[in-house]
Order: sequence, then C-alpha cells, then structure tokens
Amino acid sequence: MNVAEASTTLGAIISRTGGALQTGPFGSQLHARDYRPIGTPLVMPVNLGDNEIRESGVMRIGASDARRLHRHALRAGDIVFSRRGDVGRRSLVRHAQSGWICGTGCLLARFGGNRADVNPAYVAEYIGSSSAQAWLFDNAVGGTMPNLNTSILSSLPIVLPPKRVQDRVVSALGDARQLIASLERLIAKKEAIKSGMTHQLLAGVTRLPGFTAEWTECDLGELGSFLKGRGVTRDDVRSTGVPCIRYGEIYTEFGDYTTNTRSYVSREISATALPVRAGDILFAGSGETKAEIGTALAYIGEKDAVAGGDIIVLRGAGYNSVFLASLLNSPRVAAQKARRGQGDAVVHISSAALSGLKIQLPDRDEQDAIAAVIQDADREIVALHKRLEKARSIKQGVMQELLTGKTRLEVKEVE
Repeated sequence: MNVAEASTTLGAIISRTGGALQTGPFGSQLHARDYRPIGTPLVMPVNLGDNEIRESGVMRIGASDARRLHRHALRAGDIVFSRRGDVGRRSLVRHAQSGWICGTGCLLARFGGNRADVNPAYVAEYIGSSSAQAWLFDNAVGGTMPNLNTSILSSLPIVLPPKRVQDRVVSALGDARQLIASLERLIAKKEAIKSGMTHQLLAGVTRLPGFTAEWTECDLGELGSFLKGRGVTRDDVRSTGVPCIRYGEIYTEFGDYTTNTRSYVSREISATALPVRAGDILFAGSGETKAEIGTALAYIGEKDAVAGGDIIVLRGAGYNSVFLASLLNSPRVAAQKARRGQGDAVVHISSAALSGLKIQLPDRDEQDAIAAVIQDADREIVALHKRLEKARSIKQGVMQELLTGKTRLEVKEVE
C-alpha cells in the first residue's frame, strides 16, 4: 500500500459515498423530561465505548419524539462521535442499533450508498489509531473542554487502502475484538457468581461441607481495640518508600482486602503516622455518602505499612481478617454503618459507632474456609483480568501495525 496515494480525509470519503456529517439534536430539541422507560434508545456520549455502543444504561424516548427526530435516526455503518470532552470516543453503528437516535452532544458520520471502495468498519477502526486520536485532540477547539464540529471532523486525515485490504483488516481486528468481548462476558459471569456465593456464605445461608456449628452474635468491639490513623497528606505521597494507605484509597483502589498499597511515604513521614500490621482491619472514617461510610479493608501484606488520617483501625485476634472485612462490607452490616454515620455533605463515623456493630460469626475454622473460597474466586477473576489486559494490548498493537501499513495482510487477487 502506498500511504501517500491512500491518504485522504474523512470528509472526502463521506462525500464520495454520497453521505454527510451532521450534528446531533441540540439541547432545545431534547430534554430530560422526554426520556421514557420504554421506547427508542438514545445514544449519548456516555454510551460510546471503544468502537462499540454500550447498550446498558441507554436513555429512551417515546414514539412521537422519535418521529420528530427522525433525521437523527442511526443506520448500520454510521459512526457516532462525542462532540465534547473525550473527543476520541467513537462507535460504529451495528445492524441491531439501526433506528436508534443520535443524541445530544454527539456528531454523526453517515456514509452514502456508494461504498464500492469504502468499508465504514475500517474507517471506524482507523479513527481509533494513535495518529487519528492525537489529531482529534490536537485540532479540537475550546480551552476548558475540547470540542469537535463537522468542519474539524471533515478534515480528519484517513489512510484508506484498497477495499479488499480494508476488509481483511476489519476481519483480523474483529477476531481480536471477539476474544476481548468473550473475556469480558466471562469476567462478568465469574464476578456475578462470586458475589452471589459470597453473599450466601457470609449470611450463613449456604454452609461449606463439614460445618454445622451455630454462629454467634457479638459486637465488633469485642474482637479488638480501635486505633486512629494520623498524618500523611497528599503532598507527602511518593512512588517509593514506606507502604501507606490513605482513606480515599479504601473506596477507590481496593476490594475487601489487599496485600500491597498504592502509595508510599518517606520514613520521616511514616514516623508520624499509625503503623499498620497484617491482620488489621482499616475503615474509611469519612466519605461522601452514608451508604459507603465505614468501608472496610483487611491488610494482609507481609510488609508493615502506615495509615493516614480519617482511617480507623481495628486490631485484634481470633478472627480471619479477609472473612471479617468481607462480612463488614456485606449489605446487612453496611446498612448498620449507614445508620450510624453522621453528617450530610461529608459523612463521618466514629470508632464508638463501629464498635457497636452487631455481627454474626462462625468459628475460626469456618471463617478460614470461607475466606479461602473468596480468595480462590478472586484469584481466578484476577487471572482473567490479566488475560483481558493482554488481549487488549495485543489488539492495540496489531491495530497500529495494520492501520499504518507496517504489517500487511496477504490479499489474494481475484482473477
């Protein structure tokens, strides 16, 4: 493929197919009050993924509004763009999405019927290449938030090889995309199974083989003593040093337990913070909502760490920390924490409030067995996530090679 000879623009490609670039409906044409629980799906920027429309969570409009906005109805082969913000987002419209409506905040590239030398799926893939993405961000207008318009999109450079090459590239990338999709579905299935299984085990509804003893109720405070984290500001955090956990990370970076930390501090700063040991349970002492206040994290790392401010630490013995943290994050106990949280704009919970939480505990052997089941399930899910990450990386690398012509697929000439 001669790249210079194949170089063109999105606008030129669309023009020679007899298509057009158009803006989605303006805010004055479509309001939140128009949304309906049942109706025609509406594609908004939030629904645009990596060259696919995310169907979960789409808004819908009634039949009369769909007729009114008929010029924005999608067809298979269209490409929908985010008009502002993350301007690199784009999604190819598949046959199953024909008739859906291009929503506010989007731009639409529509190819006409003269597609003898153009595969819209190839164009959509090419727009995901690093060069095309960089061009979009470099040429977007606006200071605070990048914006695109039809004029900018029309000028987007596209390298368009012969149609048979486009088709082979799309096929090759489609195989990679199918692998990624299958892994995503498998992960979602495993996570759902784990969630249901964990809920049953932590509530004592399902018992593991060999365990029949009654569970006992106790106050959380009976299991140990509470300590308060201290020190460590955002400016204190560094990439190496003494492992450190900050309260915000309990919400955003971890599940129910962790063997490592995301942050580190210097030894000087660590001397002013609270030491954390393997087996400690850390609670987020403040948060934005009562529903999440007091989220628990078991630290089971081999290295000693430190806890920053707004963290409450339970230190005790006689319990399995993975089991206990999982139990403390279960819906039944989370509801207790929510009732004990104080404040509106910023919610706080105290060690005294945590101490009074009522929990049902099995004996230590059953705790250990349940924790092992949870960790085995998590290891399987982590392994799948690694496979997914590798598949995405390979797909991205292959895409760059194919779309830039560095790697060429063998295409048999038709005699």
